[in-house]
Amino acid sequence: MVKSVLLKTVIIFVITITSTFGVLFGKADAMSIQERTTWLWDTAMLIEDEAGVLQFLESKHITKVYLQINYEITHDIYSGFIEKATANGINVYALDGSASWVSAKGYSEQDQFIGWLKSYNNNAIPSARFVGIHIDVEPYLNSGWQMNQALTIQAYQAILLQAKEGAQQLQVPLEVDMPFWFDEISYDNQYGNGVLAEWVIDQVESVTIMAYRDVAQEIINIVENEIVYANKVNKAIVVGVETDPSSEGQQITFYEEGEAFMYKQLTLVQHHYNHLPSFRGVAIHHVGSWMTMLP
Repeated sequence: MVKSVLLKTVIIFVITITSTFGVLFGKADAMSIQERTTWLWDTAMLIEDEAGVLQFLESKHITKVYLQINYEITHDIYSGFIEKATANGINVYALDGSASWVSAKGYSEQDQFIGWLKSYNNNAIPSARFVGIHIDVEPYLNSGWQMNQALTIQAYQAILLQAKEGAQQLQVPLEVDMPFWFDEISYDNQYGNGVLAEWVIDQVESVTIMAYRDVAQEIINIVENEIVYANKVNKAIVVGVETDPSSEGQQITFYEEGEAFMYKQLTLVQHHYNHLPSFRGVAIHHVGSWMTMLP
C-alpha cells in the first residue's frame, strides 16, 4: 500500500514537472503557436560553429531567430545557415539597428541595411531567404535623448516609418524591440500625439518587449499595458528577458539564477497571458549568453 501511494506520488510529480516545462519548451504542446525566439548577435558563430548553433536552437525548440546582419559576412554563410534553420522549422529575421540611427546619419545606415537585405533576398532561393525584419533601435542610448528628447523621439518615429516602407517593398513583416517603459513616454509632433508604446505597436506587426526582470510577477506587471493595447488593435507582443550579466542590478537578468529558474518564471508569464491573442510567446536575449548560463 505504501509503495503504491509512493509510486503514484512520483508519477504525479513527474507529470507536473513535464507539463510545466513542456508548456514553454516542449516539442508538442497545446500552446505550440507561441513563439520561442532569441537574438543571434555574434555572426562569427555561424562561421566557427554553425552546427553547434543549430543544435542549440533545436534543443531549445526555437521557432524564430533575430539574426544580426554583418556586411563582412558573405551571402553564402547566411544562406547556408538559413536553409538549415528553415528545414528545422525556424524562421530567420534580419536583425539590425543602433542608437545612432536616430542621428543625422541614421537614414543612410538604415538604407544600407534595407539595400543589403533586398539584394540578398532577391538572389537567395526561397528556403534561404530572411522572412522578416527585426529592428533594434534604442533612441534613449543616443545623446540626443538627454539633450532634446522630443526631437529624438520624432527621429525615432521617422526611422521606424522608413523601416516600415522597406519591409513593405520586400513584402515581409516588420518587428521591433521596445523597452517596457515606452508606455510612460508621450509624443506630440508631426505624427500626432499620444503614448509612444502605442504608436510603435500600431506601426509594426510584432513588438518584442525588453521586459528585463527576473521575477514572473514583475514581468507580468511591466508588459500589461502593451499586451492589452496590442490585443485591442490586433497586433502581437513577444516578451523578452535577459541572460547576460547586467551592471544595472541582478534583478535585470536571469544570469545569476540560471536556466531552470528562468523557465519556471517564463512559464508563469505564459500561463498568465495565454488567454490574450496578442501574447505570442517569449524571447531570450541572447544565444551567446544563453549557451553559457547556469543550468
